[in-house]
Amino acid sequence: MAAPGKVAAFRLPPLPTIGEIIKLFRLKALKQLSQNFLLDLRLTDKIVKQAGELKNAHVCEVGPGPGGITRSILSAGVEQLLLIEKDARFIPGLQILSEAAPGKVHIVHGDILTYKMEKAFPKHLKKNWEDEPPNIHIIGNLPFCVSTPLIIKWLENVSKRDGPFIYGRTQMTLTFQKEVGERLTANPGSKQRSRLSIMAQHLCTVENCFVIPGQAFVPKPEVDVAVVHFTPLVQPKIQQPFELVEKVVQSVFQFRRKYCFRGIETLFPENGRLKRTEQLMMTANVDPTLRPFQLSMSQFRNLCNAYRKMCDEDPSLFVFNYREELRQKKMTSLPESTGQPEQTEEENQL
Repeated sequence: MAAPGKVAAFRLPPLPTIGEIIKLFRLKALKQLSQNFLLDLRLTDKIVKQAGELKNAHVCEVGPGPGGITRSILSAGVEQLLLIEKDARFIPGLQILSEAAPGKVHIVHGDILTYKMEKAFPKHLKKNWEDEPPNIHIIGNLPFCVSTPLIIKWLENVSKRDGPFIYGRTQMTLTFQKEVGERLTANPGSKQRSRLSIMAQHLCTVENCFVIPGQAFVPKPEVDVAVVHFTPLVQPKIQQPFELVEKVVQSVFQFRRKYCFRGIETLFPENGRLKRTEQLMMTANVDPTLRPFQLSMSQFRNLCNAYRKMCDEDPSLFVFNYREELRQKKMTSLPESTGQPEQTEEENQL
């Protein structure tokens, strides 16, 4: 019996192992969905521990699959657990867990890329953006095929303070391919520094927690897996709209092995391109001979601020599309009889 005045810790009743659940429902990881099962509950406990204190928290788990991480989350004493699973084959196994934790689990058969999270949690959990993060967490062992588009989508939500971040600075603990985890946390000068590094670090504190060897998963992926924790910043490091930051950063990294001015050029139409590129680089006080991965966050901030000023003066700049200009230019220069043009070397790089 629990001591007077104390609530007994929640414990799951005896359940079939994850391996037994997989056999019971004849579950097989689908390669086309890049599914990999994590059966070692010590590792799932370790992932959940990186999320922080989960006692009485509200948690959304993305892609629970056979439910390994789900068990660790429930064992942490959460108040409510929302499971969003796209693959219907896993629902019966998750329902066993739901029955073992009465009133705690809500299962949604749906796609996290389209699921509306604005109403996923109770309104009373909302915090002001400047306050401590709300008692809400997102946790997931993400399929590799969705991890990058999903984190970009959520970073946009962070920037706009909507989606799961309508409740405040909701924290996330997610898995990625090791290489993607390294990109998310890469510092200036690192060869792993990329568009993903800037977009994540200008909006969040990003921590690469630990690496899980590929052999811990079933089936074994060809790569190791990184566990990454995100906490949205009170103030973004680049205070410009998400779309503008993404366009500048994407342009800079289009030619990552060349000097950064080569990527900056793609922000401007051919007419006046060189002059406008020089103007932007001078205003931002950025050395045009630096490589994209050498640029610091403050240099990206200066580039974004300078580009915003130029767009305010000439609104047509922001809608300019360099790829479209290349395509139009090539089509007009081809004789009708040649049919479809081949890819240019520049387009291949893009």
